[in-house]
Amino acid sequence: MTGSRFWVATLAATLGMGATFALGLWQLGRGQQKAALIAAVAAQRERPPLSQAQFLVGDRPSQRYRPVVLRGRWAGEHTVFLDNRQMGGKVGFYVATPLRLAGSDEVVLVQRGWAPRNFVQRDQLPAIETPAGEVEVRGRIAPPPAKLYQFGPAATGPIRQNLDLPPFAAETRLKLLTDASVQQTGPASEGLQREWPEAVAGRGPATNYGYAFQWWALCGLIAFLYVWFQFIQPRRQPRQV
Repeated sequence: MTGSRFWVATLAATLGMGATFALGLWQLGRGQQKAALIAAVAAQRERPPLSQAQFLVGDRPSQRYRPVVLRGRWAGEHTVFLDNRQMGGKVGFYVATPLRLAGSDEVVLVQRGWAPRNFVQRDQLPAIETPAGEVEVRGRIAPPPAKLYQFGPAATGPIRQNLDLPPFAAETRLKLLTDASVQQTGPASEGLQREWPEAVAGRGPATNYGYAFQWWALCGLIAFLYVWFQFIQPRRQPRQV
């Protein structure tokens, strides 16, 4: 009986220690990945801006978060207001407008900034300015707009929860680049704020390192309790006659 209890406890302790040690390694890896991404994004932002010609012929996904300078004309009739987006702790719209690039038939989606929404008249669009004529846009190369969970089918009007670039290109019949967008940077203007969240959303790597320590501490606790109850405590008990 004693032997069976010993091996059951040994198996349980081994599984527990293995699981908690592996979870600690996983959290450590997650933290290292976040730290590497933060460093890569910071390095990209310090690089000189790409010209429009370089932007068009380059590998855009590999240039994400690098500054870029573009010239073109807004396709304001295709402006999209992405709902339930936050900036500065407030909920509103991310405003995205296609930009017809000068000297080219290519079009890029520009996430121009954030605007508040009217919670009384939820279908009322915020007052923003979309300049006519050729404009210069300074921003950084970004992934397509992030998606939020939505109920029901995708909308097609100006107010949408999400925006998929390939279907949007087919809908608008624009030669839209679908592998990247541009986040416009700079001070607030045209009724839009541009305090964009960091590229690495959520908690930083320090949180993952803390979780790794907690898992390894639990692993050490299991090992200590196993040794204590299986080896030390039985030898401390008085012998029964």
